[in-house]
Formats: sequence, C-alpha cells, structure tokens
Amino acid sequence: MAKLVSINVGLPKEVQWRGQRVYTGIWKQPVDGDVSVRRLNVAGDGQGDLAGHGGEHRAVFVYQIASYQFWARKLRRSDFTMGQFGENFTVEGLPDSEVRIGDRFRIGGATFEVTQPRVTCYRVGIRLNDAHMPSRLVAEGLPGFYFRVLEEGCVRAGDAIELLSRNPASVTVADVDALLYRPGGDREMIRRALEMPALSAGWRTSLQAILDEPAGASGNAGLAPAGLAPNAQRGFRSARIAALTSVTADVLSVGLEAADGSDLDAARPGQFVAVKARVSATSPELIRSYSIAGTPNVRRYELGVKCERDGAMGRYLSQANVGDRLEMSAPRGAFVLRATERPVVFMSAGIGITPVLAMLKALVAQRSSRKVWWLYGARNRAEHPFANEVRALLARLANARSHVWYSRPAESDVAGRDFDSRGRVDAGSLQELGIETGAEFYLCGPSTFAKDLTAGLAAAGIPREDIFGEVFGTGPALAPGLVGPRATDPHLPLGPPGTGPLVSFSRSGLNVPWGTQYASLLDFAEACDVPVRWSCRSGVCHTCESGLISGDVIYEPPPLQAPGDGNVLLCCSTPSSALVLDL
Repeated sequence: MAKLVSINVGLPKEVQWRGQRVYTGIWKQPVDGDVSVRRLNVAGDGQGDLAGHGGEHRAVFVYQIASYQFWARKLRRSDFTMGQFGENFTVEGLPDSEVRIGDRFRIGGATFEVTQPRVTCYRVGIRLNDAHMPSRLVAEGLPGFYFRVLEEGCVRAGDAIELLSRNPASVTVADVDALLYRPGGDREMIRRALEMPALSAGWRTSLQAILDEPAGASGNAGLAPAGLAPNAQRGFRSARIAALTSVTADVLSVGLEAADGSDLDAARPGQFVAVKARVSATSPELIRSYSIAGTPNVRRYELGVKCERDGAMGRYLSQANVGDRLEMSAPRGAFVLRATERPVVFMSAGIGITPVLAMLKALVAQRSSRKVWWLYGARNRAEHPFANEVRALLARLANARSHVWYSRPAESDVAGRDFDSRGRVDAGSLQELGIETGAEFYLCGPSTFAKDLTAGLAAAGIPREDIFGEVFGTGPALAPGLVGPRATDPHLPLGPPGTGPLVSFSRSGLNVPWGTQYASLLDFAEACDVPVRWSCRSGVCHTCESGLISGDVIYEPPPLQAPGDGNVLLCCSTPSSALVLDL
C-alpha cells in the first residue's frame, strides 16, 4: 500500500543567488498533525512565482521517497531532508514510471488527481546546490508530479494512499515528461496523452504543438518560445541596395536584392531580416534588424528604416547610394499573418507600421474579403510614414476601416483628413469603434506600447492566443523569481574587454568581444543587460532559445534536445566563432 511519508510546506522568501535576490517557495519543511488541503494549495504553503507554479492544476507537488534514495546514491549525498526537492507530499509507492495522468487517489480526507509532471526550473538547483539538477531530473525520468485537489480535506503524514480510479490507456508521468523534453517522442503516445482530460492546459498546448510541427522540422515546437520561427536559414548573403526612397524626414524605404541577381528566400508577411554593413575600413561592422514592409517576393525586400539621431546604421543608409553592397540574413521571425478568414486588427505606432504594412499588402494581393481594422498612432503628419500608401491599400479592400491617432498634431494637420483622434492608440476604443472581440490582433511598436495594449486587450476580454505582437528594439526579459527590474539599457560589460569572438546582439545594437570568464551566452547577455528569457538554466526547458542569425556555438553541457535550426540555447552554450544573435 502506498503511503504519505511527509507533508512539507513553506512560504516564499528572498534568498541570495549569484549576487541577486530570488523570491522563492522552494524551501519546504515537514509539518506534523492534520494539515488542511485546499483547492489551490496546502495550508501554510505558498509559491513565489505564480506564473510557473501553483494554480488549480499544480496545487500539490508530489515526490517519491525512492527518488530521494536514487539521488543519494547517484550524487553520493547523505544530507537530504524531506521537502528538499520542493515537494509538498513526500510519498512511498507512487513512482513516476507507474503513476498515470488522470489517476485519482484518496489520502486522508481529501481526493486528488494527477495532472502533469513537474516543470523543472533553476530554483531546484539552488535548493540542492547543484545547477545541473533541473536537467538531471528529466534525464533520469524522475521529475515528480502535480495533484489537482478534487475534494478538499485534511491529511497527515502516515496516511495510506488509496487508488480510486485509473485509465490503463493513459500515459505515465515519466513518459509524458519524456514526450516533451526528449527528442523522438512517440506521436501515438502524444495523442494518447492529449486524450486525457486531466492533462493540464499548458502541457496540452505544448504536446499539440509537437503534433502540429511540419514534417522535417528541427527542434521542438512544444518548447520553443512563441516568438521564434524555427528552421530559419543561418548566415548572411551579399546584397545590393536597389532602391532608396525618403518616406518621411527620418524614415527610409530601402530595397535590397541579391548581389548576384539570384532569387531571395521567400518571406512571410511580418518577418524581418538582419542587415550587416561596414561603414569604413577601420570601424566595426554594424548589424541591425529591420522588418520587411513590402509585399513579400523573391526578387526584392523592401525595408522600412527609422533613421534615429544617434543610430549608426540609419545614418549609414541615409548616406548610401543605389548599388552599394552590404549583407543580409534570411527572413526570420514568427510575427506573421495567419492564414484564416477571421477579422483582423492591425495596431501599430511609429516605425512599428512596417511589419503590419507587409501584412496589409498581402491581404490586398490576395483580394481578401476579411474584415480589416487599421489602427495607427503617430505624433503628426510629418512623422506618419506610408500614410498615402496605406489609404490607397485600404481602399482596395472590401471590408476595411481605419482610425489614426496623432499625439501632437501640428497646426497644419487637419482632423478628418490627416488623422481621426488626438491621443494614442488605445484598447479602450475597441467597443466605441465597433470592433468585434472575435478578431485576431496584431500589435507592433515600442515595448511600452505593446505591453500596455496587450494588457488593455486582455482586460477587454480578448483571449491571449488571439493577440500577436512584435516589439521594436529589445523585448521584455523573463527572469522568473528575480526581485527587481532590469536596471539599465544594454551596455558593454564591466571590466576589461574580452578577447574572444565578437558577439553581436542585433536588436540591442551591441557588439561585444566574448569574455572567457562567462560560463554561457546567457551569463554574457545578462552582464550586458540585454533582455533575455530563461527558466531552467541547464538546457531542458528551452525558454532561453533565441535566434542564431550567424555563427557557431559549443554546448556544455549538451542540452537534452537540440534547438531548431537557426536557433541557440543561451543557457548552456559558448561561442566558437563570431555570433549574431537576435537579441
């Protein structure tokens, strides 16, 4: 008979880690006597990161005493205490290799259902003083699992664990974990897992993404961040400037063609390319990313370029001539127009107009009958790029409407002709404008613009899966559990410059020689305050997977599953050549 060995709880607290503060509930301590178990947690327990832990389907974390014994032998340790793996219930007789998704158990006065394996993160490594622990848990098939509380009640250490029901066609915890985190997952087993109603929504979405992955695709669509386009061709090719047109005082339209006259890689509406140029023989190469603003075709990319006052690449392009040579990458990015018939709302500001302009042109080329809303914000007419072109395009669509905001209209700007409202693009205007909530929303602009609009749309009842965004410049970081925001804009790291290969952060406009004192590209990016996203820091979760535009890396330790072609896992890689990263 299975048994509840220990009940462990702990409230979140701040701990020091690598010179930073982490707010975490990973420290659990055994408690005696009757303990109340509620729908969302165990009495006396809490989670520091509610985005990654806790909630109805992750109310109680369970770990097996036999796994403790395995790790004690494997790691030659004798200092483990109950709760050290972050579990609420330490149990005997429920191995991950036998417990199945959807299994229901009675313990004391409460009833539970198995919903998913544990998603390992770096905090278990902190608790065990072993940075590789997240990957070890998955590699050995000992992740542990979560209970959902079906019936609240009291439990106590020593209670018997009674199996109430089991679907023998279900999949074990260890197998589900391997389906997501290890390569070569059995597609039939994935389908079986998806048939289990108890499987949590997050795991369901990830496994479905693996099934939907095109044949021959590399990497793991179930793990790769949503903003990545997998299997993008790596490297640069020689290009020539075929056209230069001034759109506004500080925006250029730049046409690029292959230098040898060959066809370009096909782009999808909304994607971008990285451009590399050398201003002089003595200056370092400049690398920047620009969205394709023209109708996607294989003969020419039309880019929209904002020439910032202090922007070196914009200054170079504004002084360039037709016929000048530079280099460009293949099209990249997952901010692309979906092939549906649903209403579409384009919301952009400033130079954020460029990728959604390409989407608009694609709809015109298709003679689309979709309902289209064009919502755009600028300071005034002088800083409103592509204004006449957009009006002409919208006139060619049967079901298109627009609304333009100017935040600082000039005296010569006329309401009703140049713009519709004074102010900024606002999600609160949806109802007033009569925009249906069943539409798809495409947002592009500065980070604050995208963040505020995303929050506003969510508050208006728009499902998160219907909101697609692209941020110009560096995007938001994800550092779960760290206390305090990123302090500064991207910059050179402190201390003497490195002597290794040049690492270029294309979105941040930063070119930095690699320093051998850094353990990984993730550590290096953090030292430069380049926004990055991460969770496990050991090559398991792929949260840090980022675009590798050019160059090669060495993995140490090797990740459990390689990223998609044209991508890199920052947390366990170092450069073996000059790199260009989409960061």
